[in-house]
Amino acid sequence: MKDSPYEALSLELKTSSGRTLVFADPHIAFELSRGLRVRTKFEKSLAEFIKEKDPNLVIILGDVKEPLGISAFVKKLLVEFFSEIEEYSIVITKGNHDGKIEEVTKEFKNVDIVSHFILDGLLFLHGHQNLPEVEFERAFLGHIHPAISLKLGGNVKKVKCFFRVGSFLILPTINPYIEGFDVREGIKMVPFLRDSSSGEAFLGDGTYIGKVELNRKA
Repeated sequence: MKDSPYEALSLELKTSSGRTLVFADPHIAFELSRGLRVRTKFEKSLAEFIKEKDPNLVIILGDVKEPLGISAFVKKLLVEFFSEIEEYSIVITKGNHDGKIEEVTKEFKNVDIVSHFILDGLLFLHGHQNLPEVEFERAFLGHIHPAISLKLGGNVKKVKCFFRVGSFLILPTINPYIEGFDVREGIKMVPFLRDSSSGEAFLGDGTYIGKVELNRKA
């Protein structure tokens, strides 16, 4: 899956648990709330990507699902998704869209739902709540779907990005159908980063875009 859109929207880390695949904000069942009349089958292709990567551990940084509740249809999609990846160890740092997700994951012994996760001094969390009182060296989060606007020729295009603020790295949404938010607005939704003065943006292939000033005064 070298040409998979998921490759540039996720991270693979080497940890004491082995090869660790990290991604954020799948928002499974997003079609329902976005007015789409066709099924994208996004969750199926995401499961295929995970199987192709064949990691030792998968960390999902929250917002596994889009609807806040859990209807029969949403439950069906989630069951199908987790059934496809049942052979992998999955840790989900619960996001603000993940209400009642335990109703599904309780059936899957390979899935753990936590508020945050520490591994080798690395902190993993969704990013919508206050920072947990734990010691860590670096942190990975999602929640704000970071994107920046780039001038390409005579046009301005919004592109998803990885955004680093100090020891925190914010991952883009892995869902290719969901556009990102301007990081200068999105950063305000992270309680422990909302007062940050600047950060650095990177494209999914590692290209350094540059420093982005945050909280600029009008």
